Amino acid sequence: MSQLAAVSCGVSVLLLHLVLLWVPPSRAHIPPHNETARVARFVAHHCDWGALATISSHEPVRGQPFANIFSVSDGSRGHGSGVPYFYLTTMEISVQDLQENANTSLTMSLAQTPYCRERHFDPQSPLCAHVIFSGVIEKVDDKENATAKHALFSRHPEMAKWPHDHNWFFAKLNITNIWVLDYFGGIKTVTPDEYYKAKPW
Repeated sequence: MSQLAAVSCGVSVLLLHLVLLWVPPSRAHIPPHNETARVARFVAHHCDWGALATISSHEPVRGQPFANIFSVSDGSRGHGSGVPYFYLTTMEISVQDLQENANTSLTMSLAQTPYCRERHFDPQSPLCAHVIFSGVIEKVDDKENATAKHALFSRHPEMAKWPHDHNWFFAKLNITNIWVLDYFGGIKTVTPDEYYKAKPW
């Protein structure tokens, strides 16, 4: 075998190994349902958006629950921290709610991924795993700003082109409570400490 052929063969074998080792995030195996903290981390990492519920500060629904969709990321693909980061502007109606009351809940569901669609799981089915976080939305400090920016822009590159005069800022959900529904038998709870210690894959 010539040297060129040997190199070509070696490259082909390497590429084959990479293909076999790489699993698209949306097709990755969800952790077992009895490992609740890992499931929560898995859902948080594989979802690109969630429904954020605030207490409305606007008439005619002031004081009532108000849910809205937000893009979210806990890190670039395969490198999730578990921290839900957001790119926000005070021009947004829900962010105005948060300025009056920063308490919120965030729901993220694998219904938005091929995991549920390919298995024909209805979004309301317990088998289509979802997680509910509650806590407080906080603007990140200067030390965490670069981390939040990388987490969001790597998953939502369009954000980098959004109008600069909207005064965008990076924020995170400081999680205080976690609920997980991923199987029959009712919803389960996870502490933030258990959540952050878990390895989602």
